[in-house]
Amino acid sequence: MEDVQSHAPQVALNIDRVGVRDLKLPLLVRDRCQGKQQTVATVDLGVDLPSSFKGTHMSRFVEALEQWNDEISYQSVRRLLVNIKERLGARRAYARFCFPYFIVKNAPASGSPATVAYECRLTGELDDKGQSFVLETDVPVMTVCPCSKAISREGAHSQRAMVRMRLRMRAFSWLEDFIDIAEASGSSAVYTLLKREDEKFVTENAFAHPTFVEDVVRNVAQRLTAHGQVEWFSVEVESMESIHNHNAFARIERDLTTRETV
Repeated sequence: MEDVQSHAPQVALNIDRVGVRDLKLPLLVRDRCQGKQQTVATVDLGVDLPSSFKGTHMSRFVEALEQWNDEISYQSVRRLLVNIKERLGARRAYARFCFPYFIVKNAPASGSPATVAYECRLTGELDDKGQSFVLETDVPVMTVCPCSKAISREGAHSQRAMVRMRLRMRAFSWLEDFIDIAEASGSSAVYTLLKREDEKFVTENAFAHPTFVEDVVRNVAQRLTAHGQVEWFSVEVESMESIHNHNAFARIERDLTTRETV
């Protein structure tokens, strides 16, 4: 049959990335407590396309992913990217996995267990220069405003904030390590299940540790810098303000191979 994709296009321009998006796939992820856990990922796959080709072969992405069906790791993603490059005859290949990661957390006073889901993303790219591998995770925390606490006779405003980390590592590290870092950097972690004694504990503990969004991002950055396996990171903290009609944010990016702050 005629291969229309291999025809010359009317507009001869290179395309940086072309592929398929929102494929659904069951996925095995390493779990610090249980060894592995099963989750479901949304997957994007892509390659570059030279100006001499009209289109890419979309079915080949799906074939590569169906044959892969592996536990996610640096080595397994590399195998997928190599396969995509070879199938598509590309110079660069790209894969992005978006998935919830589940941790059973015990409430701080009652010990009642409940599952918390953390949104994670893993992106791999492969070209002639090598492979890049970036892990992202979003971790909700609670913050209590230090200014509000200092100037008010009673109470202070508090809210949920989201810690968004993007990480490039020199060796494998547990997702839980980075979730722990984020949760230790705000006024309090957040939980799925809280009894009354837990609400009392969380509220009093959070108000004893007030943090601006600037404090949280600095705390996370300091801990990531000391982690030992992180080569580069970008961390952004967004506070969903409770008394303002806007959100607040702060961001730090750092290349630890050069100790340069961006």
